[in-house]
Amino acid sequence: MITSRVRKSLIWGVILVLLVLLCSLLTYRISYRSGVESLRENGHRQLELHARGVESEIERYIWLPRVLGLHQPTLQLLKDDQPSQRRTDDRFAHLRREVNEYLEGMTSRSGTLALYVLDVSGQVLAASNWRRIDSYVGEDLSTRPYFVEAMNGGQGQFYGLDSLSGEPGYYLSSPLRVGDRIIGVAVVKVRLAQMEQGWRKANSNVVVSDENDVIILATNPAWHLRAMRAISAERRQQLALSLQYHWELLPELSLSERSELAPGLEQWGVGDEKNPLRIHRYLVQSRTLNDTRWTLTLLSPLGEVRAAALTHALLAAALAAFVTLLIIAMNERRKAVATKLAAREALEAANSELERRITERTADLKSSNDRLRAEIQEREQAEQSLRRTQNELIQAGKLAVIGQMSTGIAHELNQPLAALRTLSGNTIKFLQRGQQDIAAANLTTIGELVERMGKITASLRSFARRSEHAGGRARLVAAVDAALFLLHPRLSREPASVEQHIDDVELAIDQTRLEQILVNLLANALDALQGCNGGRIVLAGHCQDGCYRLTVSDNGSGLPEHVLKHLFEPFFTTKPAERGLGLGLTLSASLASAAGGALTAAPSTLGGAEFILTLPLCPEEDATHV
Repeated sequence: MITSRVRKSLIWGVILVLLVLLCSLLTYRISYRSGVESLRENGHRQLELHARGVESEIERYIWLPRVLGLHQPTLQLLKDDQPSQRRTDDRFAHLRREVNEYLEGMTSRSGTLALYVLDVSGQVLAASNWRRIDSYVGEDLSTRPYFVEAMNGGQGQFYGLDSLSGEPGYYLSSPLRVGDRIIGVAVVKVRLAQMEQGWRKANSNVVVSDENDVIILATNPAWHLRAMRAISAERRQQLALSLQYHWELLPELSLSERSELAPGLEQWGVGDEKNPLRIHRYLVQSRTLNDTRWTLTLLSPLGEVRAAALTHALLAAALAAFVTLLIIAMNERRKAVATKLAAREALEAANSELERRITERTADLKSSNDRLRAEIQEREQAEQSLRRTQNELIQAGKLAVIGQMSTGIAHELNQPLAALRTLSGNTIKFLQRGQQDIAAANLTTIGELVERMGKITASLRSFARRSEHAGGRARLVAAVDAALFLLHPRLSREPASVEQHIDDVELAIDQTRLEQILVNLLANALDALQGCNGGRIVLAGHCQDGCYRLTVSDNGSGLPEHVLKHLFEPFFTTKPAERGLGLGLTLSASLASAAGGALTAAPSTLGGAEFILTLPLCPEEDATHV
C-alpha cells in the first residue's frame, strides 16, 4: 500500500509539474503575442516603404501619355476624321513616320517598353516599336480596358500580358484632346519586374495583386499569375476572352491555412514544395496602393517568433522548476535545522541528568570529539580536492578547445609555411652563390607570403565571428596562380596534371579569400588523387547571369552519397585525424556565401568529384560579358 508520506510526495510532484507547465504556457502566450505585435509593427513600416516604392515607380511614367498632348504632330495625326482617305496620303505617311520616330525616341530615353497612339476607334496609328515585326501599328485595341477608361475621360491603368508575345506589362493611358473633344488615346507600357530584385535583396517576401486578386509581382517567382482567392468559372471565362493574362491558367495559390486576425492582417500557412509535411506560417499585412486597384501584401515569417516564444517558455519552465525546488530545499533545510535544535535540547537535558557522570565520561567524550574533528577535517580536505579536480577539468576543456583552434589555424597556414620554408632555403643558397637579385626576389616573395598569412588569420577570425562583410575585388587568374604556387611542393611530388580553361575575370570577393577557397579545393583534389595514376585536375569556368561559375574537377575516387550529405558540416572529414579537422570546405562555403556566391559539390564527369564555385562578377566585368 502507498504510505501517506509517499502519497504526499506524489501530490507535491504533480503540483510542481502543473505549476511548471502553467508558467511555461503563460510565458509562451505572452512572448508569442509580444513577438507578433513587434513583427506587425516592423511589417507595417516595411509595407509602407515598399508601397511608396511601387507608387513612386508608377508615378515616374504617368506623365508620359499626357506629354503627347503637347506634341503637335501627334495631334495633327489624330485630327483627320476620314481614315480611309488619309491612309493613302503621302503627307499622312510622312506625318506618321515623324510621330513614330518621336515615340521611339521617347521610349529609348524613358526606359519604357512601348509608347503608342490610338485613334477614337481603338486602332493604333503610331507606336515606338513600329520598326519591329510584332509592332502595334494597325492593331485594334478598342476592347482593352485602358482604352475604354481613357475614352471616357479618365486616366487608364491596366496590367496584362501582351496578346501577341505574352510579355507582361503595366499600361498607363491618357486621352488626347483638342479643346473638349477627345481625338485619341496615348498609352505607355512599362516594366515593373525590376522591383522584385530589390525586394529579394532586402529579404522581403512581397506580393502585388491586381483587381482580379491575381498576383502580378512577387518575390517568389513561382507565385506569378496565381490567384490569391478562388475565381468563379464565369469570371475565368471573361478573363480568358479578354486575353488579359494571355493563355495562363491562373491556378489558385495553395494555402494550407488562412485566418483573418484583423482588418488588413491575416495569418497564412504555406506548404513547403520540397517537404509537403512542413508548413511555413506568415503574418500577412496588406495595403491598397494609391491611385491604383492593386493590393500590396507583405509576408513576415512567424517561425522566428515561435522559436523565440518556445525558448522563453522553456527558460520560464526551468526557472519555475528551479525556484520551486529551491523552496522545497529550503523547507527541508528548515526541518533539518529544527530537528537538530530539538536533538540539541534533548542532549542538554540528558547532560543535566548525567552531570554526575561527566567526570567519568570526559575522556570518552574528548576522544569522540577528536574523532569527530578528524572526520570534519577529512571532509573539508575532500571538498577542497573535489574543487581542485573540477577546476582542472574545466581548464583541461579550455586547453582542448585551444588545441582544436590551433590545429585549425595550422591547417589553414600549412601551405604558406611550406612555401616560406622552401623559399628561405633557396635564398640562403642563392646568397652563397652571389645571386643577390634572385635572393632579393625570394625575400620579396617571403614578405608577401607573411603578409598573406596575416590576411589568412584575419579571415579565420572573420569566419569565427560569422561576418557578413565580404567586399573587395579579385582577379581569378591571379588567384589560381597563387593557389598553385602554394601547392607547388605537393604538385611536384604527386603525379597530377592541372588543366585550366578559365577567363581572366574580376570577381566581387577579397583576393585573399578567393585564394583561400581555391587552395582548399585544389588540396582536396590532390588528396583524392593520392595513389591514382594519371591524375587530372581540371579548372573550367564561364559567365552566367552576372556571376562566374568555376568548376574544380578531378578523376579521383569520387564522393559517395552519404559523404555528399555531410560534406560542408564543421569537423566532418573522411581523412585521418592528422590530415585535418574537416574545417576547409566549411570555411570555403562560408567565405563564398559571405561574398554573395555559393559552393556546391557533385559527381564529376571525369569519374571523381566536382566542386562548383559561383561568385558575382564586378559591375563593369558583368557589363563586359553581357
